[in-house]
Amino acid sequence: MTANGAGGEGIAQAIRELRELRRGEGPFDLRQAFDEDPARAADFSAEAAGLFLDYSKNLVSRAAWTALLALPERVGLRAEIGAMFRGERINRTEDRPVLHVALRAPREARIEIDGRNVVPDVHAVLDRMAVFADAVRGGDWKGFTGRPVRQVVNLGIGGSDLGPAMAVEALRPWSERRLGVHFVSNVDGTHLAETLRPLDPEETLFVVVSKTFSTQETLTNAESARAWCLARLKDPAAVARHFVAVSTHVERVRAFGIDPANMFGFWDWVGGRYSLGSAVGLPLMIAIGPSRFREMLGGFHAMDRHFAEAPSEGNLPVILALLGFWYNNVLGAQSQAVLPYDQYLARFPAYLQQADMESNGKSVDRRGRRVAYQTGPVLWGEPGTNGQHAFYQLLHQGTKLVPADFIGFCRSQNPLGDHHAKLMANFFAQTEALAFGRTEEEVAAEGVAPDLVRHRTFEGNRPTNTILAEALTPAVLGALIALYEHKIFTQGVLWNIHSFDQWGVELGKKLAGRILPELTSDAPLAHDASTNALIARFRASRAP
Repeated sequence: MTANGAGGEGIAQAIRELRELRRGEGPFDLRQAFDEDPARAADFSAEAAGLFLDYSKNLVSRAAWTALLALPERVGLRAEIGAMFRGERINRTEDRPVLHVALRAPREARIEIDGRNVVPDVHAVLDRMAVFADAVRGGDWKGFTGRPVRQVVNLGIGGSDLGPAMAVEALRPWSERRLGVHFVSNVDGTHLAETLRPLDPEETLFVVVSKTFSTQETLTNAESARAWCLARLKDPAAVARHFVAVSTHVERVRAFGIDPANMFGFWDWVGGRYSLGSAVGLPLMIAIGPSRFREMLGGFHAMDRHFAEAPSEGNLPVILALLGFWYNNVLGAQSQAVLPYDQYLARFPAYLQQADMESNGKSVDRRGRRVAYQTGPVLWGEPGTNGQHAFYQLLHQGTKLVPADFIGFCRSQNPLGDHHAKLMANFFAQTEALAFGRTEEEVAAEGVAPDLVRHRTFEGNRPTNTILAEALTPAVLGALIALYEHKIFTQGVLWNIHSFDQWGVELGKKLAGRILPELTSDAPLAHDASTNALIARFRASRAP
């Protein structure tokens, strides 16, 4: 039965069955599991698109894993995957297809929406982006005074910022070092002011990313950036040489002063948090060049094909999704850590926060009924050994169950002395320590004073996945992002929720629009007592 057919009752029943299985097995111990099952490490691993996944250090018996592997068929996952890849309108609350997979399809592919093959449209935009990126990278695109661009500033927010900002940092080894690429998202003026402070308007190009060209934060920053630019260049005609747009609204772009010839479009079937492979990735293409950008798209596509074709037992996104479902809905975990052991992936956890929490942070099912089970987890993380000296104490000896994904690479892009060996020694040691810990007997045998033994005991049984690749390359980054995209999709199917809308961000924006004029007026306030008092205090502090 499909998720739509089974509804929330079917999912709730599956959860009850899995919990009963878990109770019937009694306590699960990873030490014992590995001692009794020499093939566990080999059997609980899979590989695809340049990524190797070891999921053997999870609190899952073979019987439990067999039961979990029955879920995809039970909820009709294969049919749901097919519907997405065929361009069906699976974003039902907004009546839209969800086709980020089309953004990385090869030229010869055919993916239709209402009978139209959208792949040629995708590549037409990519080709225009490539011409523009090469012009900026090669110094042929000149500012208003004839000087080449040396600084690129992306003005966007949410999916128009987090993806390209993360990827520019992740792929810095392939970037054109002559160019600085910066990202401004927060409407807090400090973000823009501090970014622009060391820059020269004559050498700065702004990429304004807003599908409707009306996003409040982005347009506020864009208007201030335009004023900063014209304070030096004086002539409004300069805007056309220092601003380009990623948008679909020609008239608003033209009214701003941007030549529509320098507007790069995308489509309403591309969700913001899944849009890196579209024109939203223009700053990234400028940074790393068109060929490397297409290598990244190739990595995306390799994982897309794996997800669409591989059976569940060897399907990396499905495996991660089922494990997350197990911890979230059977064992009661409420958060998930993503821990990349590569400084270039410093922003990857923040990127995944939006991808996961905006997608699956839902409390009603596809039929609008309140769900009776947990949905998306809180996702968080930090890179490498930084996290070890911050929150790993809680992971090792705290009272909360926090499943964690460790992401590492066999080769560093910066082979400096023994830095990478020390980094990876920590990488491997942490998952071993979390899984197997150290018993009271082992601690006592080391001569630790009796009153300190329990303080220095590690229970172990803390679950982890290990994702290992040869090196962080554009293709590997694409595969890694797609891995998590499809994991999120799979979990949405398991929970019978809509993963591709985000109505939860609307109410706060609507109320902010109501409050904004109240901050600079004496109009009566009609909010709750707390909000009224806070606005009144703000007004008083701003009074002459």
